[in-house]
Amino acid sequence: MAMAAAAAVTVPLGVLLRREVTSERMERPDVLCGEAARSRKGEDFTLLRTEAGERVAGDPSTSFSVFALFDGHNGSGAAMYAKKNLLNNLLRAIPSGLSREEWLAVLPRALVAAFVKTDKDFQAVAETSGTTVTFVIIDEWVVTVASVGDSRCILESADGSVYNLSADHRFDSNQDEVQRVTACGSKVGKLNLVGGPEVGPLRCWPGGLCLSRSIGDMDVGECIIPVPHVKQVKLSNAGGRIIIASDGVWDDLSFEMALECSRGFPSDIAANRIVNEAIQPRGLRDDTTCIVVDILPPEKLAPSPPTKRQGKIAFKFRRKHPDVSFKLDREYAEPDEVEEIFEDGSALLSKRLAAGYALQSMFEPLSCAVCQVQLKAGQGISVHSNPLQHEKLLGWQGPFLCQSCNEKKDAMEGKRPPRGIANSLCYLVSLDNIVRLLICSLILI
Repeated sequence: MAMAAAAAVTVPLGVLLRREVTSERMERPDVLCGEAARSRKGEDFTLLRTEAGERVAGDPSTSFSVFALFDGHNGSGAAMYAKKNLLNNLLRAIPSGLSREEWLAVLPRALVAAFVKTDKDFQAVAETSGTTVTFVIIDEWVVTVASVGDSRCILESADGSVYNLSADHRFDSNQDEVQRVTACGSKVGKLNLVGGPEVGPLRCWPGGLCLSRSIGDMDVGECIIPVPHVKQVKLSNAGGRIIIASDGVWDDLSFEMALECSRGFPSDIAANRIVNEAIQPRGLRDDTTCIVVDILPPEKLAPSPPTKRQGKIAFKFRRKHPDVSFKLDREYAEPDEVEEIFEDGSALLSKRLAAGYALQSMFEPLSCAVCQVQLKAGQGISVHSNPLQHEKLLGWQGPFLCQSCNEKKDAMEGKRPPRGIANSLCYLVSLDNIVRLLICSLILI
């Protein structure tokens, strides 16, 4: 039996040699990036940092990259603010002294906290603009994407399979979000002027926003939330290409079209080709921005065009499996496979912040899980503060929130009237805004 078990995990000599070379020469990939943009309103902003920080201060071998796209609306204030502050808020939400595995494990939770804090701080400035955010972190071969709004992020692996790494938070394409927002007290419908025909996309009223999640938009009410969809995947050592683009691209190009016009080109040229392809049919109708990031084995100067399964949309990922021998077999059989590590798009902040008890030692028990303000003993409010569940909690009952962050959580989860409605039972859209919405809706039809 022992011999049979050993035979089941026997690895060919060629695989062992390839694995040894891989561990020596491909421990860290090269990350190359390029961007292109055509501006109509000046509300798109990008953040490209191939060395955004270090997991261990002073150790360059622990550096990670950050690439982000902020597509603003109703002004550029929220997009500019998020670009300036979101990364810092993320780093503040990650405890120090973690191993790489622990760092990656807490990253999705820290991203949620950072998005909510950025939104909360910006709304204190009392501006009414908003922004979508697609935020990508690359740590060696692991890619983590957090997104709100309708900018999109896709990955093409080395074998040509295509993976969607973000979520679309337009009401038109997400019925679950329509139900969530209406349950919070807002209305969702198309623009309707003086009893005439309904036009344009579904929008949230009051406010007229066609997105269910964003940073900012304080005039719409807090049922429009900044809690991001987060997905974390691991690439093979063969690498891949990531495309991050605003709706100015995706309104005119499918995933396949964007990849087809850019395959085989370096990242900067690829980004330009995608933007030019997007504006060619109907001209420049919106801010149109694209970031292309290549994750490559060291010393490989440019991606080679995939040869196996070009353009195949592969929404199913290989998940981690507890059986080591099974994992090894799959690893050797499909070396270019992308492995899903984590995904969560829940709108409930209490669920997204509730780290498992195995991770409780990684978080400061006397600080707010969102804004990181220090709390006195007994001052924090547990995210589990549901009287029906209180008696079921054992041991550590954190993470904890300060009073203001707990009030924001309750508003986002529909436990109190959204601020935009509580302060104004009927948000009066100005005539200028009505005309603007009508014109935009007619253009989009």
